[in-house]
Amino acid sequence: MPHCTRQMIAVATIAFGFVVTLAGSAQAQGNSSLGTWKLNVAKSRYDPGPAPKSDDRVYEAWEGDGVKTTFTSVSADGTRVQTSYAAHYDGKDYKYTGAKGRDAVALKRIDANTTESTLKLGGKVVQTTRTVISNGGKTLTLTSSAGIGRDGKKSNGNVSVFDKQ
Repeated sequence: MPHCTRQMIAVATIAFGFVVTLAGSAQAQGNSSLGTWKLNVAKSRYDPGPAPKSDDRVYEAWEGDGVKTTFTSVSADGTRVQTSYAAHYDGKDYKYTGAKGRDAVALKRIDANTTESTLKLGGKVVQTTRTVISNGGKTLTLTSSAGIGRDGKKSNGNVSVFDKQ
């Protein structure tokens, strides 16, 4: 193989790797929910109450265009609950673990700062949640429909406001 051809193949291979790396990085940076979020109880509304004592959420990039989550909540009575899922924004069901009131989640991206989660238990929709990132990426607001909460109890709909950490 001529020297010139080997050089062209090497340059093309390096360029391709660079483009793939940049594309994955851009997708992860495009997800404004990534990072750690802490519940701002004073700005949140729970119906029925009481609000949890705390709720910390970690969103990580997963498989390029998906998200892996871990939610750690302490209820008003002091019970600690940890839930998690890993899902793509493709509207398909993914396993949701650690919650009494749901066992699957389907995610859909509405726009760069808005997603919708459909939460299910036994294949039946139990609640939908809209997540909006605002205030320059510093505030995450979850608006949940009436349905079944993570604790398995009836909820008339909540608005949970989180601050980026």
